[in-house]
Amino acid sequence: MPLSEDLASAAAAARAYADDEEELAAVIPAEPAGAVRVYLCAFGREGEQKRWLALDREGRPLHDRRLLREAVSIAAMCELAEEVAGGGDLEELRRQLVALRVTENPPGIDEAERAALALEQLLGRAPRVASPGYLDEVGGATRRLEQALGGTGTSPFASAMTSAVGSIDELTRDVEGNYKLQLG
Repeated sequence: MPLSEDLASAAAAARAYADDEEELAAVIPAEPAGAVRVYLCAFGREGEQKRWLALDREGRPLHDRRLLREAVSIAAMCELAEEVAGGGDLEELRRQLVALRVTENPPGIDEAERAALALEQLLGRAPRVASPGYLDEVGGATRRLEQALGGTGTSPFASAMTSAVGSIDELTRDVEGNYKLQLG
């Protein structure tokens, strides 16, 4: 079944757990442990903090705290990776590379343009599943772009990812603290 259909099924299952006046705000597919698919479902009510529920492939709620943490963590890391990859604005970077080609045409501009386009295409695939493999793809494509742009030192992408560990931990605690069901 295509991912879009999986998401629709997960959303339908999640809506059964919505409280009065609470709406399903997001369904985020994650595969933190290989083939184990988890759907992180965010529920919102105006003026209130989001509440969360994780469902398995069959639409059953998860009670496993460890699996929930892993799913939230990989989903957050993938989201962050997409936000910071290529400096955060690939469209603008690609415009700058075109302008640089026209005005100066420096050596390596072709490689930089190809790397930026490849990263943009990777990030443009939707929907996608947050997974370690996807995170590796984004990291690899970003590193190729950084190297094509002449980066030989510390990766800005890797630095941004490393500095976000505290924020990811905070999100994980928030999801656990606002989980709709009892966790084991």
